Amino acid sequence: MRDNDGRKLDHTTLEVLRMRAIEQVAAGAHPEEVAVTMGFHKNTVYGWLAKAREGGKDALKLSPQRPLHRAYQQDPDAVARWKAEMFPAIRAEAKKAGATVYFADEAGIRSDYHAGTTWSPAGQTPVVANTGARYSINMLSAVSAQGALRFMLHDGTVNASVFIEFCKRLLEDAPGPVFLIVDGHPSHRANLTKQFIAGTEGRLRLFFLPGYSPELNPDEWVWKNVKADRIGKIGVTSKDDLKTKATGALRRLQKLPALVRGFFRDPHLAYITA
Repeated sequence: MRDNDGRKLDHTTLEVLRMRAIEQVAAGAHPEEVAVTMGFHKNTVYGWLAKAREGGKDALKLSPQRPLHRAYQQDPDAVARWKAEMFPAIRAEAKKAGATVYFADEAGIRSDYHAGTTWSPAGQTPVVANTGARYSINMLSAVSAQGALRFMLHDGTVNASVFIEFCKRLLEDAPGPVFLIVDGHPSHRANLTKQFIAGTEGRLRLFFLPGYSPELNPDEWVWKNVKADRIGKIGVTSKDDLKTKATGALRRLQKLPALVRGFFRDPHLAYITA
């Protein structure tokens, strides 16, 4: 059991952490990043979110806290409609049009992000050399159920112009139309993005996942693989080194279509290949 494993904590501390996890997600943090930071399995954090959504803070047996103010809250009915009606319709339309269905997302990685364990003789804590400076880079990627992965790295904020550039590259690589499924990120809903899509004359169509539903997007597994399984376990010495390692991790994954297809076997994603 690792040093930051949440299961070591007493009940009072756990109650505080449950509330803190919910607050961080409501403020925009990804549930899986919250899980890594706090030392819990991602399913634990998703479970807390589900309980709080259904029964409020009493469902988590928390001590008195300030009320939560969630800007984005998952709608179970919307999720059910997406799985049973909306996505099947998108899939059928894509098949008719000869289009490739991609799921896309963005994520950032920092030089001080650490995850996982490494090998060391018993009784000796391993030390991984890292830079003391903080660097970050943003990554965009898209995956298909056939195992295809496309990605782009960007040094700076991901806005509409950056997202459009990613879409252009995606279209260049696609033999036909692209049906792109995304979340509600501002760059996806920007007027500039809408104008670009209109100008593709149907070659690119955008579809939106239900709000607050990252578990419905298989591209989340790309970030888990790149950040937690790869970069988070090794040292970063500079910003160029961070970019090189992020590129290498994504290219490695790109060459493993079977692994990418495996992301779609997540129980939450069964609706995609059903």
